[in-house]
Amino acid sequence: MPTQFAPRSRKVRILATLGPASSSSEMIRKLYLAGADAFRINMSHGAHADKVPLIQAIRGLEEELGRPATILFDLQGPKLRVGKFAEGKVLLETGAHFVLDRDSTPGDATRVELPHKEIFAALEVGARLLLDDGKLVLRVSSVAPERIETIVEVGGPLSNSKGLNVPDVVVPMAALTEKDRADLAFAVEQGADWIALSFVQRPEDVAEARRLIGGKASVLAKIEKPAAVERLEEILELADAVMVARGDLGVELPPQQVPLVQKQIVATARRMGRPVVVATQMLESMIVSPSPTRAEVSDVANAIYDGADAIMLSAESAAGAWPEEAVSMMDRIAVAVENDPGYKARLHFTETLPDPTTADALSQAAKEIADTISASSIICFTVSGSSARRIARDRPAVPLMVLTPSLTTARRVGLMWGTHAVHTKDVDSFEEMVAKAKRMALRHQLGKAGDRVVIMAGVPFGTPGSTNVLHVQRLTGKELEGHDA
Repeated sequence: MPTQFAPRSRKVRILATLGPASSSSEMIRKLYLAGADAFRINMSHGAHADKVPLIQAIRGLEEELGRPATILFDLQGPKLRVGKFAEGKVLLETGAHFVLDRDSTPGDATRVELPHKEIFAALEVGARLLLDDGKLVLRVSSVAPERIETIVEVGGPLSNSKGLNVPDVVVPMAALTEKDRADLAFAVEQGADWIALSFVQRPEDVAEARRLIGGKASVLAKIEKPAAVERLEEILELADAVMVARGDLGVELPPQQVPLVQKQIVATARRMGRPVVVATQMLESMIVSPSPTRAEVSDVANAIYDGADAIMLSAESAAGAWPEEAVSMMDRIAVAVENDPGYKARLHFTETLPDPTTADALSQAAKEIADTISASSIICFTVSGSSARRIARDRPAVPLMVLTPSLTTARRVGLMWGTHAVHTKDVDSFEEMVAKAKRMALRHQLGKAGDRVVIMAGVPFGTPGSTNVLHVQRLTGKELEGHDA
């Protein structure tokens, strides 16, 4: 029998990126015990063979601890880069003229190759080009099919193959490159729970990914382009979740706009009932230091106060010197915020109105009943996970236990706020539902003798989309005498 893993004492989920500093099964286990609820595998680095031991370690840990673990594969997406220079590096002077063209000849201080024909067709006079993570800024003065002339607005050193951002136009490029398609096929083959899609600009990008995935994993759209922000609701209609990817977003937007856009994305995702992850540079200084800055702690806390479903560590856990400490610190920040007496009011500043459906009405009622009677938990029977998502959207004050016969669903809900998933056999009758709910609440420490629990399910049992039952039950403490899987 696996060791019974107690539920987290916090609602927000922690997503930890794996990398050189956290590639051993021992370190992955430490991260999990320190507070990581889900693991991100970055497909921008390493070969497919390097990822297999990571997946095996996570699934082994899942079996050992008796709790579903969530795996997110993050696709690289198209990377726009300039060509190479004859001397390897040049200095662009502010005010100088600089040309990007289709000539593969090594460049100099007056020109360089831009090997992305799509950009030539999309650009307009006046548009900005950002080089090397925004350190250099060019303004387009003329555009031709093979040549883009610019004025250097912010100069500096520029070396071979530096990245290029185009914030002012929608570049007609697919979000999935050939590498991404191969990585996607590998991720699905390896049983990925979530696929993170980079460089999303339009809802069509998400639709293409969904077609290729074919329902074998959930789709998370990374919002890192201003164009995606402008079409956020359309993208969220098609995506299963969304990420505030503040890396490229922070390059393409003025820095002072990033916090505003972050709050907009979080609030919109919550209103639409989509899990939302806040990512990038959350505890950046912990890459080299065992302690974060006060500003970083406040940044993490603000994302939690806004009601993000999950907060993510990138290089801190993937390549830093203190991966376990970074996860532990994020866990402690989350627990402190959620114990703040003012947390509940801040959390519900975003209004999440139910859709006019029976399932939404029951989900909202479950939260209100749990509040009114001081229930110890809400217990949701679900096949697809949609009922759990609806309840999580309302941010109930008590834990949400998700009982599902689908291991796939149990793993996928790991990115949802406040969930404790249990993979278990389905029930066949109302009486069996009540008995199992009570037994599981006690077994998983989400209630004790004398507590009341709120149960939500659908009849007929095992039928997706049939949520129509809401029931309150008191625990006696004798329910553990039963047994099941």
